[in-house]
Amino acid sequence: METRRIKFEDTFLEVRVDGDTCVAGDGSTFNASEVQYLPPAEPTKILCVHLNHSSRVKEFQANLPPAPTYFQKPLSSLNVHKGDVIRPRGCNWLNYEGEIVIIVGKECRGIQPDQASEFIGGFSIGNDFGLHDFRDTDAGSMLRVKGSDSLCPVGPGLNEEWDFRSKQIRTYVNGEVVQDGNTDEMKWDMHYLVADLARIMTLNPGDMIFSGTPANSRPVEPGDKVEVEVEGLGKLENNIVEGDFFVDSDFGAQPSESEEVISTALGGDWEFRGIRPPQ
Repeated sequence: METRRIKFEDTFLEVRVDGDTCVAGDGSTFNASEVQYLPPAEPTKILCVHLNHSSRVKEFQANLPPAPTYFQKPLSSLNVHKGDVIRPRGCNWLNYEGEIVIIVGKECRGIQPDQASEFIGGFSIGNDFGLHDFRDTDAGSMLRVKGSDSLCPVGPGLNEEWDFRSKQIRTYVNGEVVQDGNTDEMKWDMHYLVADLARIMTLNPGDMIFSGTPANSRPVEPGDKVEVEVEGLGKLENNIVEGDFFVDSDFGAQPSESEEVISTALGGDWEFRGIRPPQ
């Protein structure tokens, strides 16, 4: 069953979805295209695995470690279905990464992978946007790259009964397929990721775990529409806009266009050839 959290006028509701209609507990109905979406859960933390899909590993000519590695996106980066994703003025390398998001259903600590399904509340769709202009800073944590406001859209809803096995995941930019992967190419499945993280920290209800992206993450520009479609979960849609703020040049780390920035933004182990961002 899929549920969504919405705001209609001044009312916050949890609804189920019936085609293009949202149905509230009291029987009230709303057109799904006319409501304002909220995140499908209220996390205390947003955790993300680095490389996981074999196509992405191959693209980066990388060797996977023996166990997953992770980073964290701040709660302030959380965004919603149909929410605007902001590329700040002065930045050029904003990449999409279509992913499946695990949403924790109940407190979880110290479990085995074969127990993880008991603690998963459901699944949703995410887009782990990265602002690679800051790839040369915050080594390892990627705080600026992955943590800027609006770079974590999740939605539109939460599906409690979805089976993650052998499911297709596609990302579209302006209607064109740009990523095309399958959950069967994941090195570590959803149950493994939950159990691995719960070895060292308590996972709380609502916590979100991004499970990795397929190959072909590339930059997008203001005016682009980005959609992530997952078989059985629906489609997450966001528009890219230019921010009404810019990165202050008087202090702090500055956007750069180093070899690492451009190589990562354009797909991995590329030689630097002085490629410039589209204007």
